[in-house]
Amino acid sequence: MTRSILAAMLVVLAASGARADDLVSGLSQDQIQITSSYTGTDIVVFGAIQSADPSAASGDHDIVVVVRGPGAEMVVRRKVRVAGVWINRDAMTLSGLPAYYFVASNRPLKDIAIDETRERYQLGLETLEPLSESTHSPAKAEPFRLAAIRERAREGLYRETPTAVEFLSYSLFRVRVPVPATVPRGEYTAEVYLFRDGSVISAQTTPLYVDQAGLERKVFSFAHGEPLLYGLAAVLMALLLGWLASVVFRQPG
Repeated sequence: MTRSILAAMLVVLAASGARADDLVSGLSQDQIQITSSYTGTDIVVFGAIQSADPSAASGDHDIVVVVRGPGAEMVVRRKVRVAGVWINRDAMTLSGLPAYYFVASNRPLKDIAIDETRERYQLGLETLEPLSESTHSPAKAEPFRLAAIRERAREGLYRETPTAVEFLSYSLFRVRVPVPATVPRGEYTAEVYLFRDGSVISAQTTPLYVDQAGLERKVFSFAHGEPLLYGLAAVLMALLLGWLASVVFRQPG
């Protein structure tokens, strides 16, 4: 842990003394700049619990940390084998599932809260639900929802770690959140929940921004702000590079 993070945690601990059973949390950084050399990083979510009984902070309380966002539209296809060839047959569009989702806790989520509570706050991979589906039949959409979650988990964009929250003392805690290189740009949220006896007694949400920087950001902004000019520039560049390649590698006649 760096000195800056430790200092911030001490400030959080001092601020949490306002009232009993309260929660204060923060991030080691609230903005991630993606460049061409970005290969992934970790951020630290930290905080403190203030309880009337200090010995109960890490015993009777539970911490759940969720980093999610932004919402995405996913098209999931089902392959079937026809005459020995695998082809796409059914497709489902799921809108509103987070493009990135990470949840950590100090013990398994099922031991912290009942199913209804976890579904209300979408705590855990199995609780993730899209905002809308391209069907009116929940039963038909269910296998596509599960397939989307499995694929995101395989890509490292969905992750559930039931023992990743580390208590540094009876009130201070932290968790390291991996941010892989494949995360999409946009606004994320870091949510911290304080549970006691299966109920949420305090919560805090902090925004986190992932954006491109340098030349990549300029190209991205140009492509989305002026798509016609960007397309023409890309075609002209391809023609120019093709002509240069023909000149350089031209065989002597």
